[in-house]
Amino acid sequence: MTPHELKMKVRDYECDLQGIVNNANYQHYTEHARHEFLCSLGISFADLHKRGIDVVVARITLNYKTPLRSGDEFLVRSQVRKEGVKYIFNQDIIRLSDQRLACRVEVVNAALIDGKLAAQCPELDKFFA
Repeated sequence: MTPHELKMKVRDYECDLQGIVNNANYQHYTEHARHEFLCSLGISFADLHKRGIDVVVARITLNYKTPLRSGDEFLVRSQVRKEGVKYIFNQDIIRLSDQRLACRVEVVNAALIDGKLAAQCPELDKFFA
């Protein structure tokens, strides 16, 4: 599957006293990018939830490389693969001014159907086989 890309820009209030993006905001960036990626495939979390399907985060690993600062434009590049019951997103945040990697993220998700861990989720599997 072709990686999904989403361009974003750092806002002033996302930075800490050091003038760099607060570490928690990288999770916001990648979560927004994952939602946009799924929307581009026609997958809606709200629609899935109404049908008893919830995709939940089981684990997140963030590796910070180069800090982002206020006004920096950046790209979140997302790819996904399925391993067993897990849907694994690999995401890179790349500062556009110099193409430097700012953060590398791995997000492990699981699908719950009616509150129970699902080995198969046909609604998602057709996209991430």
